[in-house]
Amino acid sequence: MNARHFLNLADAGGDALAAMINDAIDRKAARAALPKGAVDADAPLAGRTLAMIFEKSSTRTRVSFDMAIRQLGGTAIIMDAGSTQLGRGETIADTARVLSRMVDAIMIRTDDHAKVDDMAAHASVPVINGLTDLSHPCQIVADLLTVIEHGKALPGLQVAWLGDGNNVLNSIVEAAGLMKFGVRIGVPEGYDCDRNFIAQAIERGAQISVTRSAQEAVVGADVVITDTWVSMGQSGAETRIAAMTPFQVNAELMALAKPDALFLHCLPAHRGEEVTDSVIDGPQSVVWDEAENRIHAQKSILLWAFGKL
Repeated sequence: MNARHFLNLADAGGDALAAMINDAIDRKAARAALPKGAVDADAPLAGRTLAMIFEKSSTRTRVSFDMAIRQLGGTAIIMDAGSTQLGRGETIADTARVLSRMVDAIMIRTDDHAKVDDMAAHASVPVINGLTDLSHPCQIVADLLTVIEHGKALPGLQVAWLGDGNNVLNSIVEAAGLMKFGVRIGVPEGYDCDRNFIAQAIERGAQISVTRSAQEAVVGADVVITDTWVSMGQSGAETRIAAMTPFQVNAELMALAKPDALFLHCLPAHRGEEVTDSVIDGPQSVVWDEAENRIHAQKSILLWAFGKL
């Protein structure tokens, strides 16, 4: 049996994505009274080991995957590229072959998406994309879980994205095609998201639009999402910030969304740039639930990768 890789949301598909979210809701509820380090009652991944490779800095991905595999009964090995042979020139392919003999699954957080493709092509165990410059599928599973937890159905949902057309937006657009919701993308000229993701989402029936007006993107939205304007390793920070300043999510902009609209941000946030304190700390913000839900989402992604969902 070929390994189940989770490199983008479409690798799983809409039905599996829905199953992940439902499983995450159930598992989160079942362990509500347990200490965070306690193992789930069924310990479905007992004896399994996850190798986590980090070529980019991480807080939420690192902690959530570590806690996820522990709560499922397994263990994790954390590997920073600088302290492994990857940092000394060993190929991704050779690393994949070796790790496949030693662990049960691999999560990699890196820059070039071709690296996760290469890892998956040469690994005989599941490979999970913990973030690349192209996409961030694990984040979006947590985001969709958060939205559903707060009483919103995905089909017909109207999402507004503000700021940079980055990897997180690519995965949101991909999710829109799979789960049948709409995305209005408010980004400055020259900062659009990947056109292939948009084309595929539209082909699957999603309503995706791009506007250069933050106000137009947000009017009537059910969910408003933004992210940092300058991602790790990007140059030209001053130019990017100047272009995106009109897309800052502030109280005036949120007022244009529906009264019960939710605000999401995958964090870390640069307060005073892409979002103001009044929004991220305000009553419509669900960013802390969103951050916690990385654990519950990661658990369900792992279970899917191991063929248990």
